[in-house]
Amino acid sequence: MRIDGAVTLVTGGAKGLGLAIASHLHARGAKVIVADLNEAALADLPQGLEPRCFDMTDPDRAVEATRDICTRHGKIDVLVNNAGMIYSEAMINIIRPEQMMHDLGRFRRCITANLDSVFIMTSAVVEQMAMRRTRGVIVNISSISSRGNEGQTAYSAAKAGVNAMTVTWSKEFGRLGIRCNAVAPGFIDTPSTRTALSPSIVKHIEANTPLRRLGQSDDVAKAVASLIDNDFINGVILDVNGGLVI
Repeated sequence: MRIDGAVTLVTGGAKGLGLAIASHLHARGAKVIVADLNEAALADLPQGLEPRCFDMTDPDRAVEATRDICTRHGKIDVLVNNAGMIYSEAMINIIRPEQMMHDLGRFRRCITANLDSVFIMTSAVVEQMAMRRTRGVIVNISSISSRGNEGQTAYSAAKAGVNAMTVTWSKEFGRLGIRCNAVAPGFIDTPSTRTALSPSIVKHIEANTPLRRLGQSDDVAKAVASLIDNDFINGVILDVNGGLVI
C-alpha cells in the first residue's frame, strides 16, 4: 500500500512511540489521525496530525469514533494499534508476605489496556474496511516481552495474545484484501521505558544487546512503515530488538 495519501489511525499516538510512528507516517504523506485519552498531549500534537480523544477500551466509543472518521475521510486505510501500557509485577513477591500474590485487578487492567484495546479497535475498523471494500492494513505493536519476561506476567500475556490475534486475523482478513502484521520492539529509549526500568537494568540490557544500545522510536516507526509498504507481507511478527532475545 502506498503510504502517501493513506488515511491512517494511530492509537495511543499523542506521546512517545505512538507519536514517533504518527509523525513518521505523516512525513511519508499519510493523512494521520491520532487517537489518545491524553487531552493535553493531543492539544500539543504537531501540525498536520488530527487529534481524536476517546477510550479505546470502550467498544461503543471505538465504533462511534471509527464511523465518524470514515464519514469525514471516506475510509480508514491503515490502523496502527499502539495504545497500551508497560506494566511489571512479580507473580510471587516473597519480600512482601502480607500480599505475596500478583494482584488480579492489576492483571486485568494490564490485559484490558494492551489486549482488549487491540481487539476492540480492530473489530471497529475492519467492519468499516469490509463494508467499504477497503484493502487495508492492520499493524499491531507487540513487544519482545511476548516471549515471556521475568516480572511481567500480565504484560507478557497481553503481548503474546496480540501476536496470536495478529496471525489469526492475517488468515481471516486476507480473503478480504486486508493484511495484518505486528512489530515487536525490544527495549526502546522512551520516557515510559526509563520510568519502568532502573538505570542498572538499562545498562544490563544494553550490554546484552549485540548492537550495544536501546532502540530508538524511529527504528520502530520505520518498521511499521515497511509493513504498510509491502503488499505481500501478511501474518508476520517483525522483531525490532537489535538482536536481543529474552
